[in-house]
Amino acid sequence: MPNRFLLTTALVPLLALSACGDSPADSEGGEVDPATEQALNEQIMVDPDLANQNEANAALTGGTDQSIPPENMTPEAIQAARDAAYALVGGSDGLKELPQPTNYAYPIPETATLTAASKASITADGTNCAENAQYSATWAAKLPAIFPVYPRGTTKEAAGTDAGDCALRAITFLTPVPMEEVLTFYYSRAETAGYTTEYAVADQDTIVSGVKGGASYIVYARRLSSGLTEVDLITNGL
Repeated sequence: MPNRFLLTTALVPLLALSACGDSPADSEGGEVDPATEQALNEQIMVDPDLANQNEANAALTGGTDQSIPPENMTPEAIQAARDAAYALVGGSDGLKELPQPTNYAYPIPETATLTAASKASITADGTNCAENAQYSATWAAKLPAIFPVYPRGTTKEAAGTDAGDCALRAITFLTPVPMEEVLTFYYSRAETAGYTTEYAVADQDTIVSGVKGGASYIVYARRLSSGLTEVDLITNGL
């Protein structure tokens, strides 16, 4: 859908799932991963109407064609992105095989890991973190070190907040690397770091999610008609 406000779209189902219960998340800031620094060098894209509503909190803006520069889509560039991802998991042998996905229809059951991760991603100590989210490219550099933007990914939108006990980050990015490889990367990072992990399909999204204490992560991924992989990466807590 042209000009889709991606992060809002990603957060809406989380808000619905977080209507009951809470999960604490603390800590703020985070070590800047080289892959995240790379993401900040790429194009940032946001909904122009929203950016005009509040320039103080508006993200940097770029084009709106949901594309990646051609030089970043060559076979060599894709392999370089893969190699950088391998390095972050200790080599290709560090990648963990995705299990068979769980298929969900909305509403997601309360017993699902995705439900727990959704609640933890939006709330902290009873606070609705999403209500305080602000849009800025700098949030892509404040992701938890374990969950960076996929290497050489092109960041489209970035939002977050450290208000109160919140440490919410919501980043949307594009990559030419196939969706399954991207999800395998995040699944492997989460497993290695001791997060619970769930691989699921819900509606048009393929999802990896989990929690670790008060921290949480959700990775929504989908294939675009252009062949690119589009990802909404949402974390809270570190």
